[in-house]
Amino acid sequence: MIQLHNVSLAYQKDATALNAINLKIEKGEFVFLTGPSGAGKTTLLRLLYGALSPTRGQVMIDGKNVSHLPASQIPYLRRSIGVVFQDFKLLSTRTVFENVAITLEVLGWGRADIGKKVLHTLKQMGMESKIGLTPQRLSGGEQQRVALARALVNDPRILLADEPTGNLDDANKNQILNIFKEANVRGTTVVVATHDRRLIDHAHKRLVILCKGEIVEQMEKEEHTGESAG
Repeated sequence: MIQLHNVSLAYQKDATALNAINLKIEKGEFVFLTGPSGAGKTTLLRLLYGALSPTRGQVMIDGKNVSHLPASQIPYLRRSIGVVFQDFKLLSTRTVFENVAITLEVLGWGRADIGKKVLHTLKQMGMESKIGLTPQRLSGGEQQRVALARALVNDPRILLADEPTGNLDDANKNQILNIFKEANVRGTTVVVATHDRRLIDHAHKRLVILCKGEIVEQMEKEEHTGESAG
């Protein structure tokens, strides 16, 4: 599903963000990327959805070399990838319903089907009572759930999430983790970048530890419970 072969990325000659990354994520896996700030977690995610291209190496998604795709093909790649950004990136002038519906509008869904699917997804998130509100009228946890609904509404093959539980309380963290797990059970490959140790320990999923742009350790699920990633 996802393969990185000897991937390096340098923003400048003396600033290497990623160095010689080799990583394989199978279809239907749930993987955490962790490590200290500046380790390269966000950069790695951005490579996976085509926002960045590697300086060296290959990024493969479903057998396609993302780094060699022309710019016109990137939107098609992203149709099968749901992304939850660290700062949510909700449209401030759109309602909750409209923020989620935009994913399906881009895909060309009909209005009636969009309405049914968006409402169903928001109900799964416990957000059906907020559909007419704009993001400014939501709490941080509610905004996060809207961002998740937008990423999952089209049942993507891959879900990428960047620090999805930052500034959330434990109850909201548990809810977000359960949403990830449910999507994973339905067949979505989930990749979460986080430094949230509690989230990692409660999930018991595969763990990939980054430091200074390199993978320094990988652990299979349940092996990492209670250990520190630094």
